[in-house]
Formats: sequence, C-alpha cells, structure tokens
Amino acid sequence: MTCLTVTVESVSEAIERQVDMVIAHHPLPFKPLSKITTQTQTGNLIWRLAKAGISVYSPHTSWDSAERGINALLASRLQLGDVRPLIPSLNPELESLGAGRFGELSPAVDLQQFVAKICKVVPYCRPHGVDCGRDAYARIAIACGSGGSLLAAATQNHCELFLTGEATFHSSLEAQTSGISLVMIGHFASERFAMESLAADLQTAYPTIEVWPSKFEKDPVRNFA
Repeated sequence: MTCLTVTVESVSEAIERQVDMVIAHHPLPFKPLSKITTQTQTGNLIWRLAKAGISVYSPHTSWDSAERGINALLASRLQLGDVRPLIPSLNPELESLGAGRFGELSPAVDLQQFVAKICKVVPYCRPHGVDCGRDAYARIAIACGSGGSLLAAATQNHCELFLTGEATFHSSLEAQTSGISLVMIGHFASERFAMESLAADLQTAYPTIEVWPSKFEKDPVRNFA
C-alpha cells in the first residue's frame, strides 16, 4: 500500500488488509527518537506496524527529486517544456536528477488561468499565495511539499511563478520582494497524487503483487470559511 504519511488511519487500513509493506512518502519517524514507546503517537504507530509484521519504506526527498518523481510529475501534468532541475545533481552523469523543477509553459497564462489549470490536473488543491501582478506567466518553478527553501533557486533561474505545497510567511515576503508570484496548493495536494501514480506504476511493473494507494488517507487541513 502506498500513502503520503503513516497515520492512525493508514496503519489501521494496512493491518486490516494484511499489508506486507507500506510505501509512505514521509518517513516514520520523521524526527530521530531516543526511545520507542506506545505512550507517544509515533511510537504507538511503530509498535502496531511491527506487531503486524508490516515493513515501511519511505523514499521522501529521493522521490521528490527522481527523474520521474513528484516534481517531474507536476511538471508533466502542467505540460511544461524544457524541464530542468532547479538545483541539479552534482553528478554530471545524472543531469535529469535534482531538487525541484522549472520549465516553460506555452502559451503563457495569467494567474487565474494557471490556478484553474493546476486545480484541474491535481486533486485536493486549496490554492492561495502571492500575486506579483504580472500579466502572463511562462517560466514556472515547482517544489512539492514545503518548498520555500528553493525560492532562491527559482529566482536565479529567472522564474516568474513558483508552485509549491506550502511556504512560510517569510518565504511569501521573499517571493513578493523577488517579484515571483507564489502559488501554494497545500502540502497534501502537492504530493498525495504522486503516491497514487506510484501505486499504479508498481502494479503495472509487478502484476503478481497487489498494490493500491491508501483509501482512507485524508488531508488533515480544512477550510473553516
């Protein structure tokens, strides 16, 4: 089973369906632990998985940056051309790998058209962000998840719009100062679709193994108004 994050819901689903392995984008634990105990949420999830004999594999940033990883999939769904990593791999033989992506959108679109386009091709979107007032956008930067750290690379590559899952207030100010419009679609939306794609790819590659994306995983963030 694939999922974005190991949660109470995804663990219960995995145990109920007698999963052998969970491929979760976000690692469990996400931060180092000095001890594993059922008195904490993370520890309890680890104990439940271990008791059921379920392995967990978390590709995380490797899957973000892979040749057919999350950022590349986002670029493909937006139909960007001349796609390259925002920060290329240091290995010259692996020029298709690296952090983030940027590419050319043709024809160029205004901000509302871009937002409509991303919401059409990526589910669960909750778009908001910074509008720098350009009439049209052609060079688009992409960083899934919490991508504020790649904003400087987007500026260096002369990008006009930066698409990410979420960013801090200070990253939003940085985008405004740099003259780059910032579109945040939600951390969950920017990555969950790729775990569904991964499940389909694995099912095709290994037809004798049952593979599916978690049915019960949901975005924990809700709009209240």
